[in-house]
Amino acid sequence: MHAPEAGPGALKTTPAPRRKVFAWSLWDWGTQPFNTVITTFVFAVYLTSSAFGETDEVSMKLAWATGISGLLIAVLAPVLGQGSDRSGRRMFNLRWQTWLLAAICAAMWFVAPAPEYFLLGAVLLGAGNVVSEIAAVNYYASIDQVSTRYNVGRVSGLGWGMGYLGGITILLVIIAVLGSDFPADDVRAAMLICGAWTLVFTIPIFVALKDRPRSEAPAPSLGIVGSYRELFASIRRLWSSAPNTVFFLLASALFRDGLAGVFAFGGVLAQGTFGFEFSEVVIFGVAANVVAGIATMLFGLVDDKLGPKPVILVSLTCLVMFGLGIFWWHDGGKPVFWILGLLMCLFVGPAQSASRSFLTRLIPEGMSGEIFGLYATTGRAVSFLAPALFGVAIAVGASVTTSSEATSQHWGILGVVVVLFAGLIVALFVKEPPKHDRTVG
Repeated sequence: MHAPEAGPGALKTTPAPRRKVFAWSLWDWGTQPFNTVITTFVFAVYLTSSAFGETDEVSMKLAWATGISGLLIAVLAPVLGQGSDRSGRRMFNLRWQTWLLAAICAAMWFVAPAPEYFLLGAVLLGAGNVVSEIAAVNYYASIDQVSTRYNVGRVSGLGWGMGYLGGITILLVIIAVLGSDFPADDVRAAMLICGAWTLVFTIPIFVALKDRPRSEAPAPSLGIVGSYRELFASIRRLWSSAPNTVFFLLASALFRDGLAGVFAFGGVLAQGTFGFEFSEVVIFGVAANVVAGIATMLFGLVDDKLGPKPVILVSLTCLVMFGLGIFWWHDGGKPVFWILGLLMCLFVGPAQSASRSFLTRLIPEGMSGEIFGLYATTGRAVSFLAPALFGVAIAVGASVTTSSEATSQHWGILGVVVVLFAGLIVALFVKEPPKHDRTVG
C-alpha cells in the first residue's frame, strides 16, 4: 500500500446526484433501530428484566457480553476495513453486513422471557454490536462516493441527522402499533419490526451505489497474519507522513466517548436526579433526538463554510459549559434539565458529524476503509472513560456532599464533562484539513 501522502484524496471532485446522496443517508435512517430501540430503550432493558434472572446478575453478564463485542470490534474493524480497500468490494461487504444486521434484529424474536433464553439474547445483542460497527466502517468509507471536499460537511450532517430522526421515528411507530408498556410479546414483535425496517430502508443505498470498477486487479488476500502486519506497517507510515491524522484519531476518540456519554447517561440523570417519570424520559428522548437531528443537518452547512474544526471546537465548548450548568443548577428541577439538556443536544450531533467529515478530508485514495476502521478502534480503546469517570465522580460527590442531599448522582455529569474537556484540549492542537475553495459544489 502506498504511503498516505501519495496520490489524490479519497473525495470526489464533482457532486453526486441528490438522489444518490439521499439514498446514502437512508442507511443511517434504516439501521438506527438497532441503536435506539434495541440497545437503548427496549431490548437491552428487556434482557435485564427479572424474567431472565436476578437483575444484578443478568446486568453483569450483559456487561461482559457487551465488553467482549467491543473488544472484537476494536480488533477486527481496521483489518476488515483494509480488506474492503484491497478487494474493492466495499458495497458488496456493506450489503451483506447490513442485511445480516437486519436478520439479527429479527432473530431476537426467538428470545422468550425465561432464564434459559438469556444466553441467546446476549449473543444476538453482542453479534449485532459487532456487525453494526463493522458495517458502519464501510458506510463511513463510502461517503467519498457521494461527497466532494466542498460539501462533505453537509452530506455527513445529513446522514447523522437522518439517523437521529430515523431512530426516534421507529420508536414512535412501535409505540403507536404496540403501545408503550412493552410486555414480552410486544418486545419480541418490535424486534421483527426493527428487522423489517432495516431491510427496507437500506435497499436504496445498494440500488444507488455500486462498487466502482477497478483499473487493476484486486489485491490478493493477505490472510489474518498478513493483514495485521500490513496494518501496523500502515500505521507507521501514517505516523511518519501524516501525523496530524493519527493525532486527530486520538483526539476524536476522547471527545466521541464524551459525546456518547451525554446520551448514555442523560436518561439516568433525568430520572435519578431530576425526578422524571419513565414517560417523561421517553418524551425528552424524542425531543432530544429531533433537536439533535435538525441541528446536525444545519451545522453541516457551517462545516462546509468554515471547516469541521470550528464546528468541533464550538460544539465541545458549549457541551462543557452546559454540562457544568446542569451540575451547578441541578436543584432547579426539571426546567433546568429540559433547557440545558436540549441545549446540549444541539451540539452532540454536529460534533459527531464534523468529526467524520474532518477525517474524510484527510484520507488518501484507497485507504478509506482502513482509516475508518482505525477510527472505530481508537474509539473503542477509550470507550471506558466516560462510564468510569461518571461513576468516579458520583463516588467523589457522595464523599463530599452533606447528608441533606438526597443523591450525589448529579456529580456524574462532571465525569462526562472531564472527558469532553480533554477531547477539546487535544483537538485544539489538531491542524485543520488542507485549505480549499469554500464555494459549495
